[in-house]
Amino acid sequence: MTNYYEKALEKHSEWKGKISVELKAPLNDREDLSIAYTPGVAEPCREIAKNKDMAYTYTWKGNIVAVVSDGTAVLGLGDIGPYAALPVMEGKAALFKRFAGVNAIPIVLDTKDPKEIIETVKRIAPTFGGINLEDISAPRCVEIERALIEELNIPVFHDDQHGTAIVVTSGIINALKLVKKKPEEVTLVVSGTGAAGSSVIKMMKDLGIGEIYAFNINGVLRKSDMEKYNFVEKEVCEITNSTDEDLSLTEAMKRADIFIGVSAPKILSREMVSSMKKDAIVFAMANPEPEISYEEAKEAGARVVGTGRSDFPNQVNNVLAFPGLFRGALDVRSSKITEEMKLAAAEGIASLITDEELSDEYVIPGAFDERVAKIVAESVANKAVEQGLSRI
Repeated sequence: MTNYYEKALEKHSEWKGKISVELKAPLNDREDLSIAYTPGVAEPCREIAKNKDMAYTYTWKGNIVAVVSDGTAVLGLGDIGPYAALPVMEGKAALFKRFAGVNAIPIVLDTKDPKEIIETVKRIAPTFGGINLEDISAPRCVEIERALIEELNIPVFHDDQHGTAIVVTSGIINALKLVKKKPEEVTLVVSGTGAAGSSVIKMMKDLGIGEIYAFNINGVLRKSDMEKYNFVEKEVCEITNSTDEDLSLTEAMKRADIFIGVSAPKILSREMVSSMKKDAIVFAMANPEPEISYEEAKEAGARVVGTGRSDFPNQVNNVLAFPGLFRGALDVRSSKITEEMKLAAAEGIASLITDEELSDEYVIPGAFDERVAKIVAESVANKAVEQGLSRI
């Protein structure tokens, strides 16, 4: 069996970085130099000085995204700092290019101060057509994203929150279609109310899910305990547990049609899954070890099971969302990415699986399905135009 840790270390040492800058302009003689640089370059500079939007025409701004992190919440590794986070950000940039043809530059920041991160990103924003925030701890990541959305006129997107939510939503759309249940008729239990969990819950609400119970490490969120929560959890509390019940996870699972986990390993037992309603849907996505294993969930009677792992069916992989999402937003020069655009992306992903293809093991397309980025880009671009956010 391949030891991927050893292999990755060997390859990263060989690569000296996973991305590089490719020269598009020919530089073979004096004329090439005069066009690409001085004196010719002065003319596009003058045009952009008259209208800064011309940067989209004369520079790479229309197809370049910054992948920004402070290294405080690297998947499976936690707060490892900006230097150690750089290989992940390079990997993210490689995925942007491979799956949607979007150029991306990894930028790691040596500060944990939200205000400094916000100010730094604002200062570098003129270079980029979009900002992808990555691996920044909650609830700081929400504060940072919201401030940048408010202050910048280019798309800002925190993938750890919304990328997961988009792919999960696409899977839930298809799983509900498969088990012939309507969103408004089902009950959902979510374990984890941080960055990803809060975004999943909001998208599930937008999808029309009837009742949602949200759990953090201390138990179910209740409006009567509002003072205990951070601002993200307070927002979640407003749209969950409509009757303000004090339920245990075990009790809530007996009412659940769907379980979504973005929390901690092994918090679900087989008995809890067995107690769920008929044709149960379980998306256990804690990494690297899920809330319950794929095999255990299936043995306990779950109809549809999804995880974050590539070695089981229905992998919830953010690469299905963020490349196409930015591709679509960049193509129409959208000023932002909205909740409606995210839901359109989820619906686009879900639409790739036909009714004839839909099965317990196939409610989410595979990561290498070449159709995904295209349909996501089209769905997002169309929604941006519909919402009046396109600058083309």
